[in-house]
Amino acid sequence: MTDIFTLDQIKASLKDIDTIKAIEQGFVAYSQKKAVIPPIGEMIFEKPPGDVHIKYGYIIGDDYYVIKIAAGFYENTKLNIPTDSGLMLVFKQKTGELACILLDEGHLTNLRTAAAGAVVAKYFAPKSVQRIGIFGAGTQGRMQLEHLKPIVDCKDVIVWGLSQEELDVYKMDMEFLGFSIQTTMNSEDIASSCNLIVTATPSKSPLLRADQIRKGTHITAMGSDTPEKNELEPGILRAADIVVADSISQCRSRGEISVALKAGLIEEKDILELGNAILDEKLQRTSEDQVTVADLTGVAVQDIQISKAVYKTLAQNK
Repeated sequence: MTDIFTLDQIKASLKDIDTIKAIEQGFVAYSQKKAVIPPIGEMIFEKPPGDVHIKYGYIIGDDYYVIKIAAGFYENTKLNIPTDSGLMLVFKQKTGELACILLDEGHLTNLRTAAAGAVVAKYFAPKSVQRIGIFGAGTQGRMQLEHLKPIVDCKDVIVWGLSQEELDVYKMDMEFLGFSIQTTMNSEDIASSCNLIVTATPSKSPLLRADQIRKGTHITAMGSDTPEKNELEPGILRAADIVVADSISQCRSRGEISVALKAGLIEEKDILELGNAILDEKLQRTSEDQVTVADLTGVAVQDIQISKAVYKTLAQNK
């Protein structure tokens, strides 16, 4: 009989999993052409605004393949229900049998996305981070910051949000975890004081301009996971010393890279893929003066890695 695991069971299993390591290994497998990842399936809704992603694939020679459905409906906060939902289906690769259903309610998608931000920071953040800037005071804005803790030695943070009410809640929550939080609704406050910036919003228009970015800044842009979203002015990528994609093939059609490519401001030959950069230190940040940008559109190999690790841990503990 197929195992079905609830969110509480899934969360309990995570204490035994090195999420950042698992996601890093997934990116390497992807760039080494060891993962089979079909194009993303998605549905975009207007009224109310929301999107549903279907991501799936497998690592060659592995035990499992995974199909993930994850949704984000951004006005759910008005209804006092979560904005994120979803599940992951884990199948046995050799027989096609459904091994388990992970009723994660979108949590594993959020977790693997935050872990990807930590992986990027490990290889591209400046050695000395003066201040961290976060665009987005929601779930991902929190989780990105939490996952930077073991990677970046900095607790001084400024966060941008759409309302002072949500910013006040963010400040209270994250200061409880040991961060020093300043809030703002002005992007210039972040650009002028931070050399590590994370954008974690569903914005459809740029939040940062090229003329705002200081020398030595690293930006992780992870909100633009559908073609119509855009958090960075494309000139930022043109001016950057290094531009990194989680998946070059995906970033042709979505994310900050796609916008810059369509505008003719960058060329595909100038883009690095994250897994390759992890393997080759010459492709990583080599100077504190470099401006680096990582575009994270979310790759199914991340879902494979996190769901596989969770299932193995839960199955062992049954």
